[in-house]
Amino acid sequence: MTVTAPALTEVTGSNAALRAFLHGLPGVDKVGADARAAALGTRSIKTSSKVFAIDLAISMVDLTTLEGADTPGKVRALATKALRPDPLDPSCPSTAAVCVYPSMVNDVREIVAGSTVKIASVATAFPSGQASLKVKIDDVRDAVAAGADEIDMVINRGAFLAGRYLEVFDEIVAVKGACGDARLKVIMETGELVTYDNVRRASWLSMLAGADFIKTSTGKISPAATPPVTLIMLEAVRDFLAATGRQVGVKPAGGIRTSKDAIKYLVLVNETAGDGWLDPHWFRFGASSLLNDLLLQRNKMKTGHYSGPDYVTLD
Repeated sequence: MTVTAPALTEVTGSNAALRAFLHGLPGVDKVGADARAAALGTRSIKTSSKVFAIDLAISMVDLTTLEGADTPGKVRALATKALRPDPLDPSCPSTAAVCVYPSMVNDVREIVAGSTVKIASVATAFPSGQASLKVKIDDVRDAVAAGADEIDMVINRGAFLAGRYLEVFDEIVAVKGACGDARLKVIMETGELVTYDNVRRASWLSMLAGADFIKTSTGKISPAATPPVTLIMLEAVRDFLAATGRQVGVKPAGGIRTSKDAIKYLVLVNETAGDGWLDPHWFRFGASSLLNDLLLQRNKMKTGHYSGPDYVTLD
């Protein structure tokens, strides 16, 4: 699609203008998107490329725990694993980040301070997003003050689905302002957006409002990340870069559990947005169990045999 940068500055002045822009985006061919994602999922890669892909995928993981039963001890253990995913192999890369609730940010910081591992925190009344703007902003500020490098916010899906696009836009702008130097990932909860057209609209709305990343899901709703939805988001960031000169990252989250799945997503990234996104700064996996399978596959590639389940920790 072709969108000029000057036009983008004019579409957020009113809800009517924003609605006209979002509903003027090209419609998504659902059959075509499903078929394209499925076709890319059948691509095979050479063994040497698979070794590279597994290490790249490890470096892109936002190692995540977002449970009511999270404890400081569990979070510190997870942060230690993020630093050294395979304690027996120092050549194994660290993960991109550890993602936790704001109350756990300090526990992560005590472990990863001075390393390349980022501290990500969900905020804005995660996972529902149903709270006042003041509560959401305070949530973000608390997380940043505790040491979060990245904020994963959730949009108000009720407002979006009701067509109150400017309300969603203004909220993202306000949250972005509260982030300071922290990068902002905007979670659209694509499983609740109903249509692929809404996924494209929510992607553009989030980017117009200043998102550094667009993210599929909280991991609390099914379906979470899917290849077709991620394809649509990758097309959106590609087209947004062409229109504005600003690159935005993509983070599929929820339901990505195996190395085979992760590699399929990397192929999707390369073939849709391009190799400029094949970097942890621009593409992440929101996951917990994925890392273990990547480690098992990595060790199998090195030794020629599968390790037992006790080779990895149960998080």
